[in-house]
Amino acid sequence: MNASSCDVAIVGGGIIGLSCALYLREAGHDVVVVERNDPASGASRGNAGALAFAEILPLASPRIIRKAARWLFDPLGPLSLPPAYLPRIAPWLLRLWRASWPSHYRANIQAQVALIGLAQAEMLDMLARTGLDRHLHTEGVLEVYEGADRFAAAQETARQRLAYGIESRPVQGDELAALQPGLAARFTHGMLVPRWRNVDDPQALAVDIGLRAQALGARLLRREVRAVEAAAEGGRLRLDDGATLQARRVVIAAGAWSHQLSRPLGDPIPLETERGYNTTLPPDALDLRRQITFADHGFVISPLTCGIRVGGAVELAGLKRPPDYRRAQAMLDKAKAFMPALRTEGGEQWMGFRPSLPDSLPVIGRARRHPDILYAFGHGHLGLTQSAATARLIRDLVGGQAPAIDLTPYRPARFF
Repeated sequence: MNASSCDVAIVGGGIIGLSCALYLREAGHDVVVVERNDPASGASRGNAGALAFAEILPLASPRIIRKAARWLFDPLGPLSLPPAYLPRIAPWLLRLWRASWPSHYRANIQAQVALIGLAQAEMLDMLARTGLDRHLHTEGVLEVYEGADRFAAAQETARQRLAYGIESRPVQGDELAALQPGLAARFTHGMLVPRWRNVDDPQALAVDIGLRAQALGARLLRREVRAVEAAAEGGRLRLDDGATLQARRVVIAAGAWSHQLSRPLGDPIPLETERGYNTTLPPDALDLRRQITFADHGFVISPLTCGIRVGGAVELAGLKRPPDYRRAQAMLDKAKAFMPALRTEGGEQWMGFRPSLPDSLPVIGRARRHPDILYAFGHGHLGLTQSAATARLIRDLVGGQAPAIDLTPYRPARFF
């Protein structure tokens, strides 16, 4: 493919980059997506398939800070940090702690509410207009708890959601058993969140979004971007084969690697990676009615067309440390104990990088010194959920229109 220049070059072919390509191509822009691997083969491939429109509470929160000390002492628990990585991540952890202060936490919830509200509207509209709503499931999510005390402790989350119009319904006894047969008796209470949505296969959806963009004329360039440089008009991508790609606008949506491209541009964004693990079992491994969240254990089990996926947790260990698949096995062992009918044979283990910023909000906006270079990364575990909203905002910026929501909370300059 000859692609020496274009209107908009998008670095990254994950769910964010592909969604941006679709929105920009629909608006008439000449778009090239530059991706070194198969599209949607990174974090977009291995997530739980959740459109988490009820997930408004940041990771950087008082509740997580309270739990973190206990979790960190369990190397296979919901939150893990290898001791050798602590010196490198210490500044990021300090920022996360500051983001959990009450005033910052409340502001971050407001920002998350705004972005999630836009995300729901844009995702549902995008799926409808492209015919991709066949991927959508509307059963909600069932959060389950062990005993009345643990359920009572979770009521604060329900109250905070309700304050923003997100309803949830407590269930127990026969109703809980009907919503999901076969739960271990230790799970006595649950919370059904109807606003939650899921997709049948997150990778398939992302690939289909990319194919829709290509059908409209977007181009895919299979190369690695070594650097993004400002140019007299727009930006320039230096590729691994020595070629360059000139663009009037550049969108950096390279997930966990994005900060490596933003730093030389004068924006050392404090991006870390939440390494997530899962095991995907055959589709007949369990009669699973909807996604189940084991909130106190930090993982979920999801029904997908590609199989039953057991995954979650957070490992803060950067991009280079080898995977520790004991974490995937630990979640699978728990899932078997929690749902005894689960057949655990024949699974495929996976580890992926979820790009995370310390205040739990993504970076969406222009580079500080180069207005023709835009950032769209750092969505943590909400990349799928916030992908269409991010694409809408990037389309607004590229087209010179007022953004659909105030971008102040997501601006790159908030870290400097």
